Amino acid sequence: MPIEKLLLDLLLGFGIGLSLGLLGGGGSILTVPALVYLVGLSPQAAATTSLAIVGINSALGVLAHKSCGVFNGRVALLFGGAGMLVSYLAAGLSGWLSPALLLVLFSLLMLVVGASMAMRKDTPTGASNPPRPGWVTPASGAGVGLLTGFLGVGGGFLIVPSLVMLVGLPMGEAVSTSLAIIAANSLAGFLGHLQTCVCDLPLIATFVTAGLGGTFLGARLVKRLPARLLRLAFAALVIILALLLLWDNLPALW
Repeated sequence: MPIEKLLLDLLLGFGIGLSLGLLGGGGSILTVPALVYLVGLSPQAAATTSLAIVGINSALGVLAHKSCGVFNGRVALLFGGAGMLVSYLAAGLSGWLSPALLLVLFSLLMLVVGASMAMRKDTPTGASNPPRPGWVTPASGAGVGLLTGFLGVGGGFLIVPSLVMLVGLPMGEAVSTSLAIIAANSLAGFLGHLQTCVCDLPLIATFVTAGLGGTFLGARLVKRLPARLLRLAFAALVIILALLLLWDNLPALW
């Protein structure tokens, strides 16, 4: 492997891991375009490879966050379990719409989520969010699962805002809990894709190795950076990606 390509793969892997560890999202939406446009994989191979990279890095990120004391296993189980079930049941609905329209709808959803996160007021230092009824967590997971199954995408860009705004988790705890849910979803998707696509194991190993450093660095920074800064950074990333998706897919509707 040429040294330039190896350095590029390591840099991309580190950036993807940092995004997951710090923000609890950005994995697949960043990884798939990087694998297609910079690494040169086909979209099908990129999707499978991305699931492996994001899933492994997310699982490692959970361990890093758990060691820092910011992880909610109960919420991850209830939210993730309900989301996976509903996502599976809703997957067939996406066939009713064109791929371009699906991505435009997802972009609009991302704009709403990003704006909501940007305008949300932080909980004062030392205060806690008011308790939510027990049904809110699985209901929120089911709602995200419905959108994920219907639109074909989701990940941390829907999970983190839901955990913060609906379930009431602090931003740092929402990031770590999101990673556990993403890891489970990625594993299920990867096993399904393996039936029709062969993945590049050395490439996965390179990205995961570099991503490990980024993921653990991000997990450490979550404890040190202000929650408001994390929230605004997450909102900005969501809005930028939404605008790029709209720019790329709106012309296809006309």
